Amino acid sequence: MTKSIDSTTPKQPPNATAAIVLSDGTVIWGIGFGAETKNVGEICFNTSLTGYQEIMTDPSYAGQIITFTFPHIGNVGVNPEDIETINPVSRGMIVREVVTEPSNWRSTQHLDAWMKSHNIPGICGVDTRALTRRIRDLGAPNGVLCVNCKGEFDIPALQAEAAGWCGLDGLDLAKDVTCSQRYDWTESLWSLGGGYSEQNNPQYHVVAMDFGAKRNILRCLAAAGCKVTVVPAQTSADDILALKPDGVFLSNGPGDPAATGVYAVPTIKTLLDKNMPIFGICLGHQMLALALGGKTSKMDLGHRGGNHPVQDLKTGRVEITSQNHGFHVLPESLPKNVEVTHISLFDKTNEGVRSLDKPAFSVQYHPEASPGPEDSHYLFDRFVEMIAEHKKKKAA
Repeated sequence: MTKSIDSTTPKQPPNATAAIVLSDGTVIWGIGFGAETKNVGEICFNTSLTGYQEIMTDPSYAGQIITFTFPHIGNVGVNPEDIETINPVSRGMIVREVVTEPSNWRSTQHLDAWMKSHNIPGICGVDTRALTRRIRDLGAPNGVLCVNCKGEFDIPALQAEAAGWCGLDGLDLAKDVTCSQRYDWTESLWSLGGGYSEQNNPQYHVVAMDFGAKRNILRCLAAAGCKVTVVPAQTSADDILALKPDGVFLSNGPGDPAATGVYAVPTIKTLLDKNMPIFGICLGHQMLALALGGKTSKMDLGHRGGNHPVQDLKTGRVEITSQNHGFHVLPESLPKNVEVTHISLFDKTNEGVRSLDKPAFSVQYHPEASPGPEDSHYLFDRFVEMIAEHKKKKAA
């Protein structure tokens, strides 16, 4: 069933029950699984070897169909613990091999059944290496993933839908994935045999602006000694300050940072003016950079995977990081009072900034590492140390 990918419309194989139709008209046939439906989105790839459930439930994947470069996806099943949000918003899954029966002691459900329950379509039997090379060379295309068990496809209509989709540039998707109301978070990190623990003795109070926050980021904040209050993305600075936080966290999330920044940046600017300690991750990093006077841009090739090398420019240390972003901060746009702290060793793009006159810093990557290496967990402790230093100065 595996076919090479080109820009033609190959004849439909007799056993094809799914198709990917790209915006340039290319058709890729395969075998469908998951929900019998169709979704349009940006087709990207992720190079992680593990953690497909965390990836599929990451709110930052709103509007995207994910190609997994690792061939064996689904073989450990799914479970209710390894989710990053209750309602996943990724629009589809593309894999090479047929999803097999799960073989893992933590599994409680087959991946196929889980995807059906969340109305997410999937396609297997695809030459994912060829599709990944295409995305690498030409950028992430818009496309439609359609699953039809009868093998009935209106290809011209799907081609028109793929070509007509607006894409992620200019879209504010944070408003679609943020929480609807404020809530407290106390759950901490998971341990073998113990599950998730609780933070019952926090030292500091952090307000997290939810642009699409992953649960494991909130758990890392709790593990670092924080009581976390999560608020919707459009919460005003006055409402945040009324909660009397010791610091503010800017979460990850999907979409164009410039679009989300229309309402988020003025809030962050006010918090900066109040000298509030701020830590941002991913979209939160981009939001902070915009608030500090920088600019962002869509990348030709985004970063998605658990093996991205990032260098700390101050120490020279290299961290292997987990990443998921398609926009980036333009370092040349940053004012003189903002310092670039980290860069990608893949393409030299910006991976971190800090303000030289405000207690604020951010990174483009995901230090919570879910999935991925834990090289960057120290950043949560750095945030807490910054809060402690700020409180000490205020008390002096």
